Amino acid sequence: MTNHTFSGDDLLTKHEQQTDHILGHDPQNRPIKELLENGLILLDKPKGPTCNEIDTIIKNMLNLNKAGHSGTLDPNVSGVLPILLSNATKIAPALQKQDKEYVTILELHSDLDHKTIKDTIYSFIGDIEQMPPVKSAVKRQLRSRNISNIEILEIKDRHVLFTTNVEAGTYIRTLCKDIGKKLKTKAHMHSLRRTRSGPFTEQNLSTLHDIKDAIELYKEKGDESELRKHIYPVEKGTQHLKKIIVKDSCIASLLHGAPLHIQGISKYSKKIKKKTLVAILSQRGELIAISESQLKTDDIRTRNKGIAVKTKRIIMSQDTYPINWKTTEEEKQ
Repeated sequence: MTNHTFSGDDLLTKHEQQTDHILGHDPQNRPIKELLENGLILLDKPKGPTCNEIDTIIKNMLNLNKAGHSGTLDPNVSGVLPILLSNATKIAPALQKQDKEYVTILELHSDLDHKTIKDTIYSFIGDIEQMPPVKSAVKRQLRSRNISNIEILEIKDRHVLFTTNVEAGTYIRTLCKDIGKKLKTKAHMHSLRRTRSGPFTEQNLSTLHDIKDAIELYKEKGDESELRKHIYPVEKGTQHLKKIIVKDSCIASLLHGAPLHIQGISKYSKKIKKKTLVAILSQRGELIAISESQLKTDDIRTRNKGIAVKTKRIIMSQDTYPINWKTTEEEKQ
């Protein structure tokens, strides 16, 4: 019997608990078929296809019933696109509100001095008001969005190369037009690439060709090694969330929709806030559910009773830890 260690996570202990590893799988060593149903791909989206078309391509290549993406990119935009496979689409709420980073080329329609250009672009750092474009999927009304950083990399003739970190739902195309308005000229987005989506950066991105080649190797030779390089466990999609590690004995009830009580907590993250999403994990690091915290970290530390979280999305299959599994094992001994 061993304790699971969560490398890189600074967790506090509520109840010291051991796990016997009878059921479930270490996320890094899931059988390939289970990984395909509970995995994600960090895709380097090419220019051309829509995100929905990308979903369909990957779904068909992997012979899955469902695939979805987080953070839509226009057809002519490339870059980081998380693809959620089958059951992993349930974690979409954990990724939807994450900020983004882009590298952009802005094209001005008039010649302007560099100082004016820089001062104007940097004035957009902070809270701004945006009107979504006509072809957007949201209602067209002014919305407040935050731009946390802009860095101008180069100005050449009428082209401005800059990076920006923005709140989810910020339209870079609209930002470029608004910069032009403030400069009293026309301007448009010449090109755009997303370099970060929430916790995911350009490191270790996979292309559609990479995935296709890995699938062919798996189908023809039964070699799953390359495929595993491109498909990550669903847990990677919640790595940015605060965590609560639960006792083995309460997993079955959680999988049937019960709330998590303080008595069922083994370990928990520092700085959990009330009414925020948290990842509920087994001691093996398996994602059980995405839940909404009902207590903050100090409450969990000082209280012995009460509901700690309410489940929003159950990720783990109900038969992973069946209700009677503890009793069954005890009877065997």
